[in-house]
Amino acid sequence: MRKLFLSTVTIFTGLLFMNAQDISENAIGLRLGDSDGFGAEISYQRALGEVNRLEVDLGWRSARDYDGFKLTGIYQWVWELDGDFNWYAGAGGGLGSYGFDNSALDDETFVFVAGNVGIEYIFDIPLLLSLDFRPELGFGDFNDDLDFDIALGIRYRF
Repeated sequence: MRKLFLSTVTIFTGLLFMNAQDISENAIGLRLGDSDGFGAEISYQRALGEVNRLEVDLGWRSARDYDGFKLTGIYQWVWELDGDFNWYAGAGGGLGSYGFDNSALDDETFVFVAGNVGIEYIFDIPLLLSLDFRPELGFGDFNDDLDFDIALGIRYRF
């Protein structure tokens, strides 16, 4: 138990003293992943400081049996990994809604909490590529479980 505690303290202390990469003031693009059936999301990132940013994603789906949307907000911390590579971690949440064509299923609006960890590469041109992992815990009748979302982000930096 003591080794686990000391390891955890050492890791978090190291994270506090890592140098941060300058992050883009703004970035907009797509986040392409599963996202619990929503597929591609429109994604916007806004720098809030030298090492922090806010990411807002909007996903929607119009399928044969249902329509839905999901809005996510994540507060992120960004650290330099090597050169133009950064890694980031964050936490946040959001809300979503499903509307079903089947009368046996009720429409639902739900909320969820989410974590986020990923890696990104900043090109010399205004392009940002990222790969991230986002676990989401939903609170609703239909969406009341833990979902794991892995996505590729392609964003224009400005």
